[in-house]
Amino acid sequence: MARYIFITGGVVSSLGKGLASAALGALLQARGYTVRLRKLDPYLNVDPGTMSPTQHGEVFVTDDGAETDLDLGHYERFTGRPATKQDNITTGRIYQEIIQKERRGDYLGGTVQVIPHVTNHIKEFVLEGNEACDFVLVEIGGTVGDIEGLPFFEAIRQLGNDLPRNHAIYVHLTLLPWIPTAGELKTKPTQHSVKELRSIGIAPNILLCRTDREIPREEKRKLGLFCNVRESAVIEARDVASIYDVPRAYHEAGLDREVLAAFGIEPAPRPDMRRWTAVSERTHNPEGEVTIAIVGKYTGLKDAYKSLTEALTHGGLANRVKVNIDWIESEIFEGGDPAPHLEHVHGILVPGGFGQRGAEGKINAARFARERKVPYFGICFGMQMAVIEAARSLVGVPDANSTEFGPTDQPVVGLMTEWMRGNELEQRKSGGDLGGTMRLGAYRAILAEGSKIARIYGTTEISERHRHRYEVNTDWRARLEAKGLKFAGTSPDGLLPETVEFTDHPWFIGVQYHPELKSRPFDPHPLFASFIEAAKAQSRLV
Repeated sequence: MARYIFITGGVVSSLGKGLASAALGALLQARGYTVRLRKLDPYLNVDPGTMSPTQHGEVFVTDDGAETDLDLGHYERFTGRPATKQDNITTGRIYQEIIQKERRGDYLGGTVQVIPHVTNHIKEFVLEGNEACDFVLVEIGGTVGDIEGLPFFEAIRQLGNDLPRNHAIYVHLTLLPWIPTAGELKTKPTQHSVKELRSIGIAPNILLCRTDREIPREEKRKLGLFCNVRESAVIEARDVASIYDVPRAYHEAGLDREVLAAFGIEPAPRPDMRRWTAVSERTHNPEGEVTIAIVGKYTGLKDAYKSLTEALTHGGLANRVKVNIDWIESEIFEGGDPAPHLEHVHGILVPGGFGQRGAEGKINAARFARERKVPYFGICFGMQMAVIEAARSLVGVPDANSTEFGPTDQPVVGLMTEWMRGNELEQRKSGGDLGGTMRLGAYRAILAEGSKIARIYGTTEISERHRHRYEVNTDWRARLEAKGLKFAGTSPDGLLPETVEFTDHPWFIGVQYHPELKSRPFDPHPLFASFIEAAKAQSRLV
């Protein structure tokens, strides 16, 4: 039977519960256990799909088409286990499903309440489908004391009693702030956070304390005493140089040992940390460095491109180089020369996005990369802007555009209303709901024999994750290919363009999907490895 680890947070948000959960999952894997990670989000959105990236960070998409919290990206990158729509749930989705049941009469006329109906729904979600797992790690979003999180805390409190003895523990992540004027770490915020947690019936087994310096023995003793945990279970979670140092740092601090001890698993199996030792060694001992410009529209919040930046890091690991990222707001290129901002970079990446703002800047960035022979990687929207640039500059249609920006007589990119998913036809209406209505999840693509992208993948059949509503119009294919922009990959039926590339350019590739979602530090995505390799070659020319 699976054992459950509930990870909660206190004091302040953004302490890194997702990373802590992912790192703990990786450590349990290193000891030979199978793990599953799930995220409970208290917000009222059904999923983060309609939320602005500047508010919530990126939307992570799973193979089965779920739009989920970015923490699921951490889970996948650290454990290598693909997430599914059953690994992330929100208050909005819970209430949506409960109200649907109520409307059908499933509650047989009973009064529907938070307890037991909402809490039972949460418990069912947590427990479902874990038969093949040794450990299930469940992260609760937000911080203890948040009003919207109360049903989730109540549900995991109940699970502590429902599950057999020694089958559920609680890990509480808090902050130990350093007060310069006092010259000491302060434990009082953590004490108050644990007091709040205990007031709703949850006693943490382990404290994971975020800090920028070593925790003195006396402070550990005080925390153990006042928070009612063993001193050895007060784990130092000190800041590290790279997120890929976190598993080793937590292991050395004793987190995985204390978790297994809390379950009564002693002696614990010995861990195999070679994978993470190798990743850390490559991270801290690069043999060079490259600079990549990310020309985007959400650059004010780096989490909006979290999987992207990590995939670039993985590409650097594959080539033993450090990847420096130059964040550039695409709007600054509109009506101006991009050269002063891009002449020094070794590669240009234009990521996904929605809406007209900044689009012309991305088109200008694609033109600069094409004309100056700088490696260019266009992802989703970035591919569409590169195709529009080619239609304007090479085919000679200055009005070429996307219907996403309004009516146009030259629709190089248009709204998809139907497409095939396997053997099933999916359809959407232009005026329908926005949430969950894009082409989402894993789709197969066929790559042309002899194309650059087929050589990079080492195969002509791939499966990648999508998240988009607009598509390049294949009516333009012949004219664009006559000018050197090859449609190197398409959907299996040949109707939807999946990849484009310039045959006379050192490295210019656009993809309609999101390859960054499947990259891992110990298994870098081939496109990112190849892109950074091209940037490495470019660095010798700049």
